[in-house]
Amino acid sequence: MTRVVRAGEVAIGGGNPIVVQSMTTTDTQDVQATVAQISALARAGCELVRVAVPDMAAAHAIREIKKEASLPLAADIHYDHRLALAALAAGADKLRLNPGNIRDPEKIREVAAAAADKGVPIRIGVNAGSLDERFLKRGEVTPEGMAEAALWEVSLLEGTGFRDIVISLKAHDVPLTVEANYLVAKEGNWPLHLGITEAGTEWEGAIRSAVGIGILLAQGIGDTVRVSLPGDPVREVEAAWEILKSLGLRNRGPSYVVCPTCGRTGIDVAGIAAAVRKALSDVAEPVSIAIMGCPVNGLGEVGRADFGILGGKGYGTVYAHGEVVLPRVPEEKLVEELVRVVLGEARARA
Repeated sequence: MTRVVRAGEVAIGGGNPIVVQSMTTTDTQDVQATVAQISALARAGCELVRVAVPDMAAAHAIREIKKEASLPLAADIHYDHRLALAALAAGADKLRLNPGNIRDPEKIREVAAAAADKGVPIRIGVNAGSLDERFLKRGEVTPEGMAEAALWEVSLLEGTGFRDIVISLKAHDVPLTVEANYLVAKEGNWPLHLGITEAGTEWEGAIRSAVGIGILLAQGIGDTVRVSLPGDPVREVEAAWEILKSLGLRNRGPSYVVCPTCGRTGIDVAGIAAAVRKALSDVAEPVSIAIMGCPVNGLGEVGRADFGILGGKGYGTVYAHGEVVLPRVPEEKLVEELVRVVLGEARARA
């Protein structure tokens, strides 16, 4: 089992629930825009958020962001160790350092001393795209080289007595990422932050991330995750939760059982499922919802789900907890009626 580190009130490692992370896309100096995005991420289920710190103005902005942000803040530091020191002074709850571009041992030790004084953990973030040439093998990025880069910085930090360390090893290439994480997981009990970096478009990136992160989580490796996608970071959080839910590791919000459709389907399963998902996007309670197009598998799925629709030809039957609650609802009313039943029960429990 990995050791426990704490970023603010969030515990990482040691068998604690796997932490869902994301990163803001705003200019960190724009405090209000950054706070607004953090609020949206929190509503989606994000538990720890990273902000870019490319300059001193961004580092100082952390102080103001902390006054309004609802999540612990991790400061993303590259090239200049003084940005890490400034972020710590401003109240950052966690640091991310890249051994590929902060290489001076004395500067790393200086950051470790300041982080220890504040009780702030450090993530050693190794990325294939910025791997220090010292760790290339015949000019190539390898799992062994990525692991060596992480362990080199671990040795510097632990040499000062600093132990609140998280490690991440990320690449676009899934097998490279997986093998690098295997190597480091064998070497010690540091919490591991999982992700596939530069994963691709939203569609490709979600699939690539699910494969890479899923392989590791399914084998008990990983304590916190970020799904790296271009665009709105809320989508990263949604994807992360789907990965965790699919493995039975965390549960939040509705889980959808949707038939793939075929020639037997009598309703627009895809359109109905998309509309229901949108209408219930703010529901945080874990519930299962089955949307099925015919009785072949539909009866069993709606019988097991908390709520469901079983389709006929141009109509559907709405179920709750395996029982019929609304028979023969016209197709155009199915979304409205199912959402009404789900939200009505949620309000009754509130």
